[in-house]
Amino acid sequence: MEDKITAAQLKAALGADLDSLLDEVAQTMNQARPGKIIADSEEGVRDATAEFRRQLYEKALALRQQQDASAFSPSGDPGPVAQQGPPSHQLPDDQRPGGIRPDDLLESRPRQRRAR
Repeated sequence: MEDKITAAQLKAALGADLDSLLDEVAQTMNQARPGKIIADSEEGVRDATAEFRRQLYEKALALRQQQDASAFSPSGDPGPVAQQGPPSHQLPDDQRPGGIRPDDLLESRPRQRRAR
């Protein structure tokens, strides 16, 4: 289907970003002190993967939008256009048959006072 993106398309679009992520993670891990590897590397790796996740999502959206845009042809034939017909189910005064007339809404029974 034309409206679906593939992993191969994403891989091609993210090649340099993936390489950058891997370099940053490796550098962060190598800079961590022995005995403090998690404490020294966790935040750096999390930040690097968060940035990569953002880039991945943006590029996936861009690929999908490109495919949607290529499927749209502004010069193409839009096909038959439906025409609105007369409202045959309504009366000339915009009231439905058997419905409540506006005059009926204004008339009301007199209110009765309650004894206190």
